[in-house]
Amino acid sequence: MKMMMRGSSWRGSSMAHNHWTSISSHPPFSDLSDINNNKCLPGQSLSSSNKINSKPKTLPREHIDRYKRGDTHPVSALYQLSQVLQFQLDMKETVTTAGITGFYFAFCAVIDGVQYKTGMGITKKEARAKAAELALEELIASLENDGIPSDVSAGPPPLPVREKDSTIPEVHSGRAVIERKNPIKDQVPNVVMEMFTKLMDSYPEFSGCGGTVAAFVMLSPAGCEVVALGTGSSNTKSSPAPTGRILHDSHAVVTARRSLMRFLYRNLLLFFSKNSALEEKSVFQQDQTTKLLSLKNHFTLHLYLSQLPKGAAQIPSQLRLNPLSISAWEVNNQIGLHAVVEGKVFSKFSSSYEQMGSHVVSMSATDKIMQWQVLGFQGALLSHFIEPVYVSSIFIGNGSCSDTRGMEMAVNQRVDGITSALPLYYCVYRPHISLVSSAVPPDAHPSQKSLSLNWSHGDLLVEVVNALDGKSTEDSPFKSSPALASRLCKAAMLSRFNLVAKEAQREELLTAVTYREAKMMAKPYQEAKSVLKSYLERKGYGQWVEKPPISDHFSM
Repeated sequence: MKMMMRGSSWRGSSMAHNHWTSISSHPPFSDLSDINNNKCLPGQSLSSSNKINSKPKTLPREHIDRYKRGDTHPVSALYQLSQVLQFQLDMKETVTTAGITGFYFAFCAVIDGVQYKTGMGITKKEARAKAAELALEELIASLENDGIPSDVSAGPPPLPVREKDSTIPEVHSGRAVIERKNPIKDQVPNVVMEMFTKLMDSYPEFSGCGGTVAAFVMLSPAGCEVVALGTGSSNTKSSPAPTGRILHDSHAVVTARRSLMRFLYRNLLLFFSKNSALEEKSVFQQDQTTKLLSLKNHFTLHLYLSQLPKGAAQIPSQLRLNPLSISAWEVNNQIGLHAVVEGKVFSKFSSSYEQMGSHVVSMSATDKIMQWQVLGFQGALLSHFIEPVYVSSIFIGNGSCSDTRGMEMAVNQRVDGITSALPLYYCVYRPHISLVSSAVPPDAHPSQKSLSLNWSHGDLLVEVVNALDGKSTEDSPFKSSPALASRLCKAAMLSRFNLVAKEAQREELLTAVTYREAKMMAKPYQEAKSVLKSYLERKGYGQWVEKPPISDHFSM
């Protein structure tokens, strides 16, 4: 997991350099302990493999200079660089972005699986050239900013290329440059399946609520481990109330994300414990300049989804841009924002959505993932203490899914161009999105669709929530109180926030009377959120749905 400043300046050049130095000094992630009872937390066995290719790093200056002088066509220049730098290049026909009128062709460069900005033109040749220009702009800037020596005679590759058995991830800004193969593509579904099976074996009576699974996996020098997991596919029918004790959205990725937040709070308490042994076990380190915490070097976060999330990610793969059809309009409509009402998905532009009236509405899981990749998965309250948290990879473990085109468009392309308007620390972090084997056993049947299960690294018991009323079930293994308020609810998060603020001696944060007030005090986060909403609306994707303010006006 990497928390970063915007652009190429995150954590300064020293962090980029340190990525290639020894990592043996970091403690094993699996040694984290429960701060309340000092019991060893459950987790998988971890392994490490830290081999890094030590080939010389060189910059193909001659090729770059010829392109900059205009002596080489953009497409030719990009293919030349692909040969010199040994990366895989594909010029892929795609779709126009929302708000573009008229018929245009659209292409984008895909470099080692990373999709770059879309270029458009009235002919395919023009669109392909524009796409190559956009990719070269980013690629050359990245090469030059990395300070690679201009000695092409030393031979390729000019950027670090990992050995096939390496488990250390890239820690660049998400637009990654050269990586031959994602080193954890096979590991993630394995550790998720292991944890999911372990939980289901422990609670067979709830095996029916495992139809849709989402999990956050942390890759550290010690190995690969599940830190948060959630299941579910519904949201509540209950009306918003000023108590903060109802879960309105229990879809798998939302549940997993709130479980991740609990994991982050637990590690903040370890860091601020004033106990050196506990502090060492925390995944956090502190920036002495900003005093904000970031995750220790070489810790990256990855998201596993058992199926494509609801919303724009499920755009039909057969929809292709054709100047002689209405497919461009269809695609632009389908990649707009979507809302979920009682588990059913509606385009923000559909007449059905406009008839929802007073129903409780949530943004689709796809739209929320897109938002988190800009604002961070930590949310407003945690941003008082830590830099934004982004996932480096998203893995889709659905055997019936043939491509990730809709996910790429919905999560990455819709927010292209917003970074320059965001406040410090925030950026558009483009995760690597790919298909993997399923982590859900084939005999997992979602017979309990209204139930949602949650677990976080350090939990001794799972919690089962009835998604329709937003509370724990009577027979849930974990119950926080007789009132059955979930440990994932807003009131529980506010309680953890106050505890961390006290431990961190942040007295100014303890002056917040309500949950909403504490959120609004996170000014950079709120500014980034405002920029994102305005950008989406201006680009024609629709207006973001906000919960009624009454749901945040509560205190402890």
